[in-house]
Amino acid sequence: MKNKFSRRDFVRSGALVAATYAASDAIPAFSQTKSAPKGASPVHLGLTSYTFRDFDRAQLIAFMKQLNVLALNAKDVKDHLPMEPQAEAQALADYAAAGIKLHAAGVIYFEKDDDADIRSKFEYCKRANIPVIVAGDPAPTILPRIEKFVKEYDIRFAIHNHGPQDKLWPSPLTVLKAVKKMDPRMGCCIDVGHTARSGTDVIQAIHEAGPRLFNVHMKDMTSYQSD
Repeated sequence: MKNKFSRRDFVRSGALVAATYAASDAIPAFSQTKSAPKGASPVHLGLTSYTFRDFDRAQLIAFMKQLNVLALNAKDVKDHLPMEPQAEAQALADYAAAGIKLHAAGVIYFEKDDDADIRSKFEYCKRANIPVIVAGDPAPTILPRIEKFVKEYDIRFAIHNHGPQDKLWPSPLTVLKAVKKMDPRMGCCIDVGHTARSGTDVIQAIHEAGPRLFNVHMKDMTSYQSD
């Protein structure tokens, strides 16, 4: 299946997703602050640092200022948010100086069923005061182990779906089925492009996720190949 969108259509689709997101019970963790103005929208526009993976942190910050978008889902790519504590601290200082707020980290991959490996990634986010981990490809069998760290650190765990090629989490609905009986801080990051490629209705998925939807990734795609 192929479907081509103009830039205007993409903006419209993004507005539709945002409206549905706001109308549902899904409110992003980073917007739930006591300082939020009364009546303010719970939906905030941000970007993922991976979008600028070919550019260093200084260039990323400059781009964000140019776009006037100051909410960041940071990733350990280039020097955006290194996992080494000292380098991470310098990155955090640079973002704070630029007025940029980190609302999520990732995609972070959880490939080991190992306490030390999992804890290191939660510590990484704790140091940065990041409330949401956007996670890639954790095996379903290790979710109970991860859940223990979610409870200990009070950090939300949002599994990112990667479309039909992803044998573990092709759709947000796959994620929701796996976490439905787990701690409410276990949820999903809906990737709109990959969700459409998996044949899942994006709006339906947002409504079904409800309060377990912690983040949304938008993609400007020109081809929705399902295989």
